[in-house]
This record gives sequence, structure tokens and C-alpha cells, in this order.
Amino acid sequence: MHTILEYSDSSHRQQVIQLWQTAFGYADAHNAPDLAIDRKLAVADGLFFVALVDGAVAGTVMGGYDGHRGWLYSVAVHPNQRQQGLGAALVRFAEAALTARGCLKINLQIRGGNESVAAFYESLGYVVEPRVSMGKKISQNVPVA
Repeated sequence: MHTILEYSDSSHRQQVIQLWQTAFGYADAHNAPDLAIDRKLAVADGLFFVALVDGAVAGTVMGGYDGHRGWLYSVAVHPNQRQQGLGAALVRFAEAALTARGCLKINLQIRGGNESVAAFYESLGYVVEPRVSMGKKISQNVPVA
């Protein structure tokens, strides 16, 4: 059984960093887990959640909300806990938090070619939209590795 609750830096930080390194294998400095955590906590929007199994972090999800659209980020489930409904529970939890804030639409991005992840989100009602995702790194804000 799992419990989903708001992230607590003192209790969850090292476990979340380990999970994200395992799940995502971040190599770019702008994706460093500790930086992402610090930046999210600075926003203080209450949209960072962890799933605990037997008291240990087994999954995460971060939400974002700009007053119109919501976003899901960093949906991760430990490999030992996959295929048990934990990812779906995390997504639904974040959706509920965004819905409660008045969110009209929720977006997310996945890496191209990741068919199993695309199928997971499609099973939860998400659809591929005809959009082009573009990004720009702001080098002055990215720490030197």
C-alpha cells in the first residue's frame, strides 16, 4: 500500500534525488535533481508530491500552474514499484490538486520514442496534440557542472 503526500525537504530530499537519478539519469546541469528541488520549493505552490511505500519514497510528481494551464513534471516511480498502479495514482493526485486550483487543461511532455510512457499517459486520458515543443536554456541561471 502507498501514501501520497506533499514533499518534505527534510524527510524526502535524498530519496527523491536517488529516485530521479535512477528513473531519469539526468546528465544536463539544468536538470540536476537538487537544483530542480530547490527551484520548486522556492515557488512554494504545494504541488510537489511523493508516494511512500513502507515509509520510503517510491514515486514523485510535480505540478505547475500558471492560472490557466497545469503541467505535470518529474513523474517517477522506482523500478521495483512499477506496474502496480503507483504512477497512475500519482498522476491522479496531481490532477486533483490542479483541478482544485481551477486548472482548465493539464499538459505534459515526454521524450520522443518513449512508446511505453506514451501508452501509460494515453491510458490515463492524455492525447498527443499537434504541437511543437521548443525550449531555450538560460545559461546564466544554469550552474556550471
